Amino acid sequence: MKTLLNYLKSKNYILYSLVLVLSFTACKQSSTKSETTSVSGKKIGVLLVNHGSRSATWRKALMDFEDTVRDSIIAGAKVSGVKTAYMEYNEPSIATRLKEFDKEAYSDVIIIPIFLTVSPHSFEDIPTIIGQKEDPESMEMLKIEKIERYTPKAKTHITPLLDFTDILQKNVLRRAQALSKNGANEGLVLIGYGDETYDKEWGELFDKVAAFVKQNIGISEHSYGWCGHIANYNPDETTKAINKVLSKKSAAVVIPVLVAHDEMFQVKIIGGGIQKVAGYKDKVFYKPDAILPDPNITSWVIAVSQEYANKIQ
Repeated sequence: MKTLLNYLKSKNYILYSLVLVLSFTACKQSSTKSETTSVSGKKIGVLLVNHGSRSATWRKALMDFEDTVRDSIIAGAKVSGVKTAYMEYNEPSIATRLKEFDKEAYSDVIIIPIFLTVSPHSFEDIPTIIGQKEDPESMEMLKIEKIERYTPKAKTHITPLLDFTDILQKNVLRRAQALSKNGANEGLVLIGYGDETYDKEWGELFDKVAAFVKQNIGISEHSYGWCGHIANYNPDETTKAINKVLSKKSAAVVIPVLVAHDEMFQVKIIGGGIQKVAGYKDKVFYKPDAILPDPNITSWVIAVSQEYANKIQ
């Protein structure tokens, strides 16, 4: 280096001076960047947590959702990385992702559960998996299901669920409007996964959603049914819910209130239940879609990420 500077100095004093200025500027910029990092002391990540599924279509929808929100979340300059984790059935698991955040020296991780409403998964399982709770029943379930628990070095922050907002009401209304032909002659049927522990809360949520739809579409009757383990994955529960509204109305608008598309639920269970309804081709209006994709959910996840990042900093 000395040889180069002496040569430059002897040949061209102006060029020598320019080299010194550029070197000083580079050192100053490097020092400023280091000071900014040390002053904030925070490296924040966002982990989008969902249930998990054996359906590749379902899993892809959640990965696509991550792709949709990632750039906007990071653009706020307070979140450095966004990842997705499946609670069960699949990798990457919650434990796997938290280990990655630790390896990448994150100080805080904002966990956003992509769940509809309260359940043992949101209240017990996820907090137990990440070390926030020591729930014996949940710990035993996780052991049986071979779901790894991991307490990260990073501090974890769990956000509210989707039912904290009015997003679900608007989502179901939009999908019901697309299927409805004459609201006065139709009944609304909502089919969800369901939960034994929080059956009352799930029922109240579906009544709330149905009331919102009825106010805006002219439908006066509704019913709901479950397609998950609470119903033993039995299509007959869907059939019963549809026949309930058909006892008062001439047609039924059926909406699957499920986060993403899973062939077993939307096609085999709900679709199979519909086919058991007499005259279903003329009486039942159905599309095997899901809550995602939804721009309102995209906006909400971006907003809640930024809200929590602001609190952390």
